[in-house]
Amino acid sequence: MILRAILPEREAMTLIAELRMRAPAARTGWDATRTMRLVLSGAVLFLLLVGANLATPLYAGLQQRLGYGSFGTAVAFASYVVALVGVLVSAGHWSDHLGRRAAMVLAVLLGIAGSAVFASAGSLVQLCAGRALQGMAVGLATGACAAALRELLPHRPEWASRFTLLASSGGVALGPLLGGALALAPGGAAVPFLVHTAALAALLVPLVLVRARPAPQLPAGGRHGRVLAPRSLRGALPAPPARRSFWVAAATGFLSFAVFGYQLALSPGVFARAFGLASPPLLGALAGLTLASSAVSQVLAPAGRRRAPADGPLGLALLAASLAALAWGTATGSPAVLVVASVAAGAGQGTAFRAGFDAVAGSVPAEEHARTVSLLYVVTYLGSAVPVVGLGAIVGAVGLGPAAVGFLCACAAAAALLAATSLPRPARGR
Repeated sequence: MILRAILPEREAMTLIAELRMRAPAARTGWDATRTMRLVLSGAVLFLLLVGANLATPLYAGLQQRLGYGSFGTAVAFASYVVALVGVLVSAGHWSDHLGRRAAMVLAVLLGIAGSAVFASAGSLVQLCAGRALQGMAVGLATGACAAALRELLPHRPEWASRFTLLASSGGVALGPLLGGALALAPGGAAVPFLVHTAALAALLVPLVLVRARPAPQLPAGGRHGRVLAPRSLRGALPAPPARRSFWVAAATGFLSFAVFGYQLALSPGVFARAFGLASPPLLGALAGLTLASSAVSQVLAPAGRRRAPADGPLGLALLAASLAALAWGTATGSPAVLVVASVAAGAGQGTAFRAGFDAVAGSVPAEEHARTVSLLYVVTYLGSAVPVVGLGAIVGAVGLGPAAVGFLCACAAAAALLAATSLPRPARGR
């Protein structure tokens, strides 16, 4: 009913037919250029991840207003990740059958609902509900947008993977900065989410008008519900030749997002103490340094060249050293060390994760790309849920400073170990 109310009748019926996995009576709508389709596909993932990270500099104020501690912040953050992972596992393949456009429309509608709930939240439970809806939106969009970009650039898989990473890391990095800046407007913490809701609604207009291309893979009669059923994770693994690169990328992603989860959920408190700040925009900018540096490192990486086998291990080694420096800066309260180490950690993470992602994207066929990327992000996003919830519990027991130092030291050791185990294997002699 909502779609019929906001769309012209023919476009509404076409989209509803795709959602029901039925062939539409006629292919109508806006036949956009490839460039515009690239922009729309990237914009969906980018905007949803911006919205998912608007709350980073606002958690301290929300804690005081709603009366919950660091563990509550970790739970609110983890509710997003748990919902996201649940959708990746159960619905990561839906866009193969609903169509990329239809899956992205559903994701945007869920994102609108999530931002609206978060904007009006008056309790921790409501915050968690809004975060869960945002996680569901990002989970549904991840595989659909990555697959759409791959299909739009069939002969340039490295560019498709780069656009996917830029949309995701750019959205995660920009979210905290925008959240802090918009929260200064009259209306306070609700303003960023109201603005985000309006931006998603504006994106929905061209998205629902564009003609689906290629047409969805419609199942044979009587199997519509069966093809949307959750698939086993083992069945989503790539073929053995690509499996080692998949697990290296997945482990790198898990570690990376454990660090990102710490930066987004708890590092604003560390920066506030070290700098003596209470300004949401500045705390959002400082918390987003690592993520912004990660995005920049991916933008500046030479395009079109063959990926060097040592890129991943070198990036992980830089990440390990930077996290050790970040732990020292946290222990000593040194603002300069915290800033420099945050930037260096992002550069190392961006290099390592891009290398791993490119290796996976280049080693699986296009028809397996959506489910492989979804599984990769299942493991990756678990890194920003499980460790961060545990860290939130530890903070309540020993305090923010000691917990943060211990967590960063453990991540530095894990990065060093992963760098050593991911070194290129020497060629075997005959």
